[in-house]
Amino acid sequence: MSMQLESPSGRTGTKFKIFPQLPSADRREGPETVWVSPPAGSVGPGPADDRLYVIDPVGKERAYGINYGSSGSPYLYLPPWNGPVRRPAQPNEQGHFDHLEPGTPEFEQAHVYGSARFALDVWERYFGRRIEWHFGRAFDRLEVVLLRDLDNAYAGYGSMEIGSHFAQSGAVYPFSLNFDVLTHEVGHLIIYSEVGLPSTDTIEGEYLGFHESAADLVALLSMLHLDSEVDELLEASSGNLYTYNELNRFGELSSNDQIRLASNPLKLSDFAGGWIDEHDLAQPLTGALFDILVDIFHESLLERGLISPAVEDLADQLQRRPEYETAIQALFDEAYAQDRDGFKRALLEARDILGYLLAETWRRLSPDSLNYDDVAEALLAADHELTGGRYRRLIRTNLDWREIGSVGVGPRLAPPDERSHAFSVRTVMPQRPRHGRKLSFRERWEIAHTPSAPSGKAI
Repeated sequence: MSMQLESPSGRTGTKFKIFPQLPSADRREGPETVWVSPPAGSVGPGPADDRLYVIDPVGKERAYGINYGSSGSPYLYLPPWNGPVRRPAQPNEQGHFDHLEPGTPEFEQAHVYGSARFALDVWERYFGRRIEWHFGRAFDRLEVVLLRDLDNAYAGYGSMEIGSHFAQSGAVYPFSLNFDVLTHEVGHLIIYSEVGLPSTDTIEGEYLGFHESAADLVALLSMLHLDSEVDELLEASSGNLYTYNELNRFGELSSNDQIRLASNPLKLSDFAGGWIDEHDLAQPLTGALFDILVDIFHESLLERGLISPAVEDLADQLQRRPEYETAIQALFDEAYAQDRDGFKRALLEARDILGYLLAETWRRLSPDSLNYDDVAEALLAADHELTGGRYRRLIRTNLDWREIGSVGVGPRLAPPDERSHAFSVRTVMPQRPRHGRKLSFRERWEIAHTPSAPSGKAI
């Protein structure tokens, strides 16, 4: 397998406007125009193509997945939605969607499609082939649903449903305009397809943490394909990526609020006594991979003569020695000012190296009894195959610092809640039988006559 580094973003296909970060009162930057791979004219109203379609339903009150009848009996609710929908986003005469303006439902619909399709394009490039949906035997396309009252966003069997974040302050942040969240959910779909789902007998807590970490990395590297975001990141940090910047902030809600950080100090020993939320359990693995990205970037800067060995050594210690921050930032400010384009090329090279390494790593994994040790071994094997082991030392150093391979994770300490992926609405598979009594005639009648009548079958 070969790597094609720093490939230019395509300028053919269909145009959309994408906000790299959630627009807000304290963020006035406009959207960036991007191209996705389907040829102009091939993306229909919705938007919709042969892989996915967006709907803005009227009267859909339930999310897909496992729901319950009036007597508490479970049933499986799956797409497609057969009820009414709001007017879908329409292409212009040239077949593009970049004419739509923010502030309209049609722009939201196009933003959701454009973000999801953009991420899928990025990762199909890294895999070197089409990524098939894990639900392909049942549905040929992904249904992407704007479900604005849903206090979440998640991808499941045949669907991706996009809600909102309802802050304690009363503010509402629509996930339909949040590139991080949208591409994170695409990341879950990629892992469902490329790694798979374990059985109930072979699932490990670390599989769930791995899933969240992988989805975060899909979002992070997808974001690094947005030119305006790369430029703003470098201008804000001068290439010192350990600063508090937009790259390492996932699910950003405003300039000072986010769901979690890629750059974090957590190690597996923090979870040796047990864990509650797989999003937290993901942090040591995400942190290790972010550190690997930064170290590859530093090596590229060094090889290009843009920083000295002394600066690289200091920068590599910043995560562990935060007292160096002021001195290191001054060195990066000086170096970046001398060759901004060189810094950008180095960052794009590091982005692509990690992207290819992750695609090859995930290809090698099995979902059954998956733990972080398996991920580490697969990552080292991927590096050996793709680069001849060029990055083995820095990969091993970062994994060791996070205690991956030397410390075990303790048991789950509380039952999963609605945010969990553990056999939830997101991971339910129709072919997996679940125990439950058969619905009564009255329950089936009630379900069939609700405004969001499910097309799925009872389980």
